[in-house]
Amino acid sequence: MLKEERFNKILKSLEKDGKGTYETFASLLSVSADTVRRDIDYLYRNGLLTKVRGGAMSLRKDPMSFQERSSIATDAKDIIGRKAQKFIRNGLTIFMDGSTTVNAIAHHFPLGISLRVITNHPDLISVVTKCKNIELIILGGTYHPDTATTTGVDTCIDATKYIADVYFMGNCAVDSKLGTSAVFRTDAEVKQAMIKSSKKIIALADQTKLGRSEAFKVVGMDTIDVLITDLASDDIKLDDFRDLGLQLV
Repeated sequence: MLKEERFNKILKSLEKDGKGTYETFASLLSVSADTVRRDIDYLYRNGLLTKVRGGAMSLRKDPMSFQERSSIATDAKDIIGRKAQKFIRNGLTIFMDGSTTVNAIAHHFPLGISLRVITNHPDLISVVTKCKNIELIILGGTYHPDTATTTGVDTCIDATKYIADVYFMGNCAVDSKLGTSAVFRTDAEVKQAMIKSSKKIIALADQTKLGRSEAFKVVGMDTIDVLITDLASDDIKLDDFRDLGLQLV
């Protein structure tokens, strides 16, 4: 069995049962307990589960239903979506812009979570409204079909009416020296408006976005508080982002 398949089975088991022991997983996977320990250590480093004495527990007590994924370990957006949950708690006001990675975060919201979500991404409506205690605010503006978001002056003005505890920022490109950047100018402007009205900036980027830049700069890395990727935080591909004063997750 490939390790990605083992990761998938471990996480699916935790979604169903909430917790499991090394022995339980070893029997489920037909591998040794040492192999299970290494697998759980890897998943823990990537923020996908909680380690406990003798085994592991799910990050979520009341998990939502998800679309089936063929391989959780290789689905970058799903990994980032799971990692982001550690920064979410009841009572927060959250900015979420338009990206499939942001969608993945919303898919992993616990059903009982109580939040205020402010977004320019209408596609989030069908995801977030499954959680009955989330107040969802859609920013006005002109709909941009290429990004599936509202953009323009009205969107930016609307964003300034709020103060968010956390901004989960999707990214087209993230470079350690050049900062984050976007393909469309209007997208960059909305992100900048959300940044100005947020206490904590969490940038989201799978490994294909790292070391790249696009035409429209959003913000320098010195403004970013946290960078969440699909890589383990000790991966050498993240070395250029160390010593920048941000948290790597």
